[in-house]
Amino acid sequence: MLGRYLQAQATSFLRGLSLRAESEAAGDAPLCAAARRIAGVLHTYGTLTDESWSEPLRGELAWLAATLGREREYTGRLDRLLEALRRLSTGAASPAGAAPSPALGAARAAALLERQLTLARTRAHSATLQALGSARFHALADAIAVLASEVPLTPAAARPAGAVLPPLAATAYTRLTDAAAALPLHRAAHPYNAEAVQAALGAELTSDLQDAPWHQVRVLLRLSRYAAEVPGAGDGGGPRLAEAGALLRRHHEAAESASAVAAAARTPRIAPATAYALGVLHADQRHEVEAARFAFSRLWQPEPAGAGRAEPQPAVPGARTE
Repeated sequence: MLGRYLQAQATSFLRGLSLRAESEAAGDAPLCAAARRIAGVLHTYGTLTDESWSEPLRGELAWLAATLGREREYTGRLDRLLEALRRLSTGAASPAGAAPSPALGAARAAALLERQLTLARTRAHSATLQALGSARFHALADAIAVLASEVPLTPAAARPAGAVLPPLAATAYTRLTDAAAALPLHRAAHPYNAEAVQAALGAELTSDLQDAPWHQVRVLLRLSRYAAEVPGAGDGGGPRLAEAGALLRRHHEAAESASAVAAAARTPRIAPATAYALGVLHADQRHEVEAARFAFSRLWQPEPAGAGRAEPQPAVPGARTE
């Protein structure tokens, strides 16, 4: 069962490589998805594969997925921030004596963000082209081609799938639940978490120091979902994990967008109106972070005994499958 899953993902990888020869946009998504799934499944079920083969392959797949994903991340981040700026700058004019309207600096803020993120995207595109033309990538592609026809399994993989796969998948799920339990879910369960928002609005617009544990839970959740995709491993939490994953992707995108705005705000000699617009935009993205945490805490924490039925969570806009 594990061998067939890995072979199917290897075939998807090779198909994405062929698609990329015709269209970069069409090929990058399946390449990234297959690379992440193979690496994730090898992480969870590593005891069933030859370690001397699987460990180096995992590292190379992680390198490729990160390289391929950067350009798309910068593109999505720029679109997200420009749309947020448009939304924030369409409000009514400020009354006399009030703070300046975000619209005053929104155009320059948009131009600054577009310049910085377009440059980052261009560099990411160049890095992708360089990576795909390297001997390192060709060696990886050769290894995946071999994987499509042969999986080096250990003797432990000869046991029935029902006896081997579920315990390993359960271990991955336990790592996820332990990491999620360490999150400040009770604090995040408040609709407006002023303490966390204020912590993210320091003198230099520094990011919330609590982002890293949430990002780690996102990675562990993805590993648990991939482990559950192997036939015979169990349902892995079903739709609840898929919805939780969408919320944590929303959290990650908002947090990274806020960091990009903070970096733009540190540009020397920007106009006060531009700095003000960036500050409003940064606060908006950090509010998005807190909204995602609030929704995740409502989804993840069990409902207390005797409590009323929770309201259904709204669909996550712009969620993408990883």
